[in-house]
Amino acid sequence: MTKPTIIELKGVERYYQQGERKLVILNGADFSLRRGEMVALVAPSGTGKSTLLHTAGLLERPDGGDVLIGGKSCGKLSDDARTAIRRNEIGFVYQFHHLLPEFSALENIVVPQMVKGLGRAEATARASQLLDYMQIGNRGQHRPAELSGGEQQRVAIARAVANAPQLLLADEPTGNLDPKTAHYVFDALEALVRQSGLAALIATHNFELANRMDRRVTLADGKVVPL
Repeated sequence: MTKPTIIELKGVERYYQQGERKLVILNGADFSLRRGEMVALVAPSGTGKSTLLHTAGLLERPDGGDVLIGGKSCGKLSDDARTAIRRNEIGFVYQFHHLLPEFSALENIVVPQMVKGLGRAEATARASQLLDYMQIGNRGQHRPAELSGGEQQRVAIARAVANAPQLLLADEPTGNLDPKTAHYVFDALEALVRQSGLAALIATHNFELANRMDRRVTLADGKVVPL
């Protein structure tokens, strides 16, 4: 049985105006991702990886074409509607963890759930389960500065999926880690994606990790092409 398409980019265009010059980043980009699928985005710096992720994640509006999340056209939605979709349907993981330094690891995972409307008790229980799943349940009361780089990134991954999104977008999630820690973090990320059935698009320079995913794509002349 074919799994449902979670995200689809249709002829997406994205450009930036630099004085009189138009810098084209995405030029009719097409891409789709199904539930439970992990796809590696492998491309040199400066080719538009982050722009593609930001556009797919509704952080930037396409200048042309459309982005569909769960079959719903999102390209021209209001800012409030786009924010609601990001909060409920999309999880983000970045190269740098961006954890809130004044909160514990557990609280960093509780906060986005409470923003969504969950009560503290339910949010705390889910946060504890996610920390256990990421094998750092004993570090929940530690603040980010007291955690290793790998532990911080695992907290960031747990936070990204705390609201049970359909789509996970990750921009070099292991790029700031040593090779051994990177593999450990990716193992946890892969297990979480496979277990939950998320659709995941992961930008990486690590070909060994990319080869473990279901597909590999790159950017060429502003388009998404198989690698």
